[in-house]
Amino acid sequence: MKHGKKYSDSLKLIDHLKQYDPEEAVDLVVKTGKAKFDETVEISVRLGVDPRHADQQVRGAVVLPHGTGRTIRVLVIAKGDKAKEAEEAGADYVGAEEMIQKIQHENWFDFDVCVATPDMMGLVGRIGRILGPKGLMPNPKSGTVTMDITRAVNDIKAGKVEYRLDKTAIIHCPIGKVSFGKEKLQENLTTLMDAINKAKPAAAKGTYMRSVYLSSTMGPSVRVNPLKF
Repeated sequence: MKHGKKYSDSLKLIDHLKQYDPEEAVDLVVKTGKAKFDETVEISVRLGVDPRHADQQVRGAVVLPHGTGRTIRVLVIAKGDKAKEAEEAGADYVGAEEMIQKIQHENWFDFDVCVATPDMMGLVGRIGRILGPKGLMPNPKSGTVTMDITRAVNDIKAGKVEYRLDKTAIIHCPIGKVSFGKEKLQENLTTLMDAINKAKPAAAKGTYMRSVYLSSTMGPSVRVNPLKF
């Protein structure tokens, strides 16, 4: 595979046989994020768990201290006072049955996160097969099924991210933008990794964090020493 000059130059700065300390890895990702747009910085963590077992799932959500740098569009499915609360909290879209119909029949997905009150989950469940594969299904573990709508919307807007194990036992999650600089990215990284550590299943045996990589959207990946977390 041929790479561009910027990528090739960035590659020369990284020793792929070395496991970098988190601070050094973040610094390298910032230096190698040379695209003309503000690249997203993402972490990939391979865990020593078996995602096929329900008691070894790793999933949760955490508010990053400096956010993600993205503008998140929030849909709240609620009725009555809770719908009014959602509007006052700054939700982008609020509704009930009409929103379910819009998603189901118009293939509408102009939102990034869906929040619902518990009493509306019977309705939301009807479109679970549509929302689920897109990662948009509300879930109590990620704080998107709740009666505290104000807090849910505020947290999401402030930079709440959801981390979830995929079928290959890897978690992929954004931790900010290259423009944040190394200090803010480091704080976001530490907050996320602390949350993943705390979410370690009791059934997990052996080494929990197998490997950790940081990368920007267009830049090469940097291997991070998992023992530092």
